[in-house]
Formats: sequence, structure tokens, C-alpha cells
Amino acid sequence: MTVADRDADKTVHFLVSGRVQGVFFRMATKQQADLYGLSGWVCNRRDGRVEGVVAGASQRLDDFIAWLHRGPDLARVLKVELEEVEGEENYSGFEIR
Repeated sequence: MTVADRDADKTVHFLVSGRVQGVFFRMATKQQADLYGLSGWVCNRRDGRVEGVVAGASQRLDDFIAWLHRGPDLARVLKVELEEVEGEENYSGFEIR
């Protein structure tokens, strides 16, 4: 990894609203993160949203975020809230919580 590659890495916190629980959203999110070589976590919230943190190279994150706006086939994504975060922990892989 070059210095430029490290500079391109970032971490994003996301909240996804809509029909996103009970439709394999978390599993599909993990599959997408693994496909793009990203790390972090995803979980269901009590308020019906899906929450997560994802870290990796900017271009791969952009592709992952584009997928979040669609979700898996059974989902109906209404809103995706994103916030870039600083100083997040280093994740090894992507996990469903």
C-alpha cells in the first residue's frame, strides 16, 4: 500500500431507512463489503433502520454506498444517511452484529 492509497482510505457511518429489516439487508451488506474488500460492521436498530460503519479505499466505498441506496432485491431503501468519521478503530473484516 502506498502513501497515496492510505490517504484515500476513509471511514463512513451509515443509517439506512425503509423496508430494510427482514429482507436479508445485513447479510447482503456483508457480501457487498467483502466483495469490495471493505471492513466494518452492520446491525439492525430497534427503530427499524440498519446501521453500520464501513472503512476502506474511497473508490470502493463510493461503489458500496451506491449499492446501499439500492440494497438487496427484497429491500425498499427510502433514505441513506452518511457521515464520514475520523479516528475510528481498525476493523479486521466486516461483521454482522
